[in-house]
Amino acid sequence: MGKKLNIAIQGAPASFHHQAAAEYFQDEISIMECRSFVQVCEALQKGQVNNAVMAIENTFTGSILPNYGLLQDYPLHIIGEHYLRIEQNLMALPGQQLDDISFVHSHPIALNQCNWYLEQHPKIIAIEKDDTAGSAREIVEKGLTGVAAIAGRQAAALYGLEVLARDIENLKQNQTRFLVLSADGKENVLTPNKASICLEAAHKVGSLMDVLQIFHQFHINITKIQSVPIIGKPYQYQFHLDVEWGPETSLDLIKEGLEEVTFSHRVLGSYNKGIKTNDYTGSRKASASRGVLLF
Repeated sequence: MGKKLNIAIQGAPASFHHQAAAEYFQDEISIMECRSFVQVCEALQKGQVNNAVMAIENTFTGSILPNYGLLQDYPLHIIGEHYLRIEQNLMALPGQQLDDISFVHSHPIALNQCNWYLEQHPKIIAIEKDDTAGSAREIVEKGLTGVAAIAGRQAAALYGLEVLARDIENLKQNQTRFLVLSADGKENVLTPNKASICLEAAHKVGSLMDVLQIFHQFHINITKIQSVPIIGKPYQYQFHLDVEWGPETSLDLIKEGLEEVTFSHRVLGSYNKGIKTNDYTGSRKASASRGVLLF
């Protein structure tokens, strides 16, 4: 058996980052727990781990803008991506009932993903924590009664908690896209079909259109455009693009064209596009009593 890969993640064992890393690498891995995404990037840059896994967007809460900023700040490389279905569950110490719960702990994004459920239980006060699985672990370590966590079922199984309510996320198509990062930039695929690029377009009328035209000319599909503020340059932005292409073309075709229409550009990584999950049922939940659509 070969040496385990050491992977930096934000969160505790049984967190969604841990699950995404295990599914992506498939082999047995060890994880380095980090409290923040900055710590994740620092660990990878310093060579303390082999790779890192970092969430970048979610179908309900959208892009994680600070993480796009980290991709600009650190000389790291994207070597892959993984899509994970996110199922949120309310869990507490064995013997606790829903009526016993006064507080719920979880990551702020997880709390946001479950705000419809929490609005139906107004006596439960939400408390933001660093992590979903870490919140579950803290309940066990401190023997917290009257406190529940929102996390994945793997966390309940690992830490010995009982699930009081299953699948409480607002959106059943709730999935998160994770990036797999490397410090050395070595591509792990021979024929990549997706890339992430950050660029700064010229500050003139039509400059972004000139950039988009380059991709159109070579039949490269742009699947995402995200603007990110440039620190120190008020109201100026870099654009992060995810692009895909088929076997008939290549990313190399556009590099010369980008030189002519951008101030700067950097390919953050070329890799194989991940497979989006489809193992969900239902859709957005509506509140009949209020007559509004809750996401």
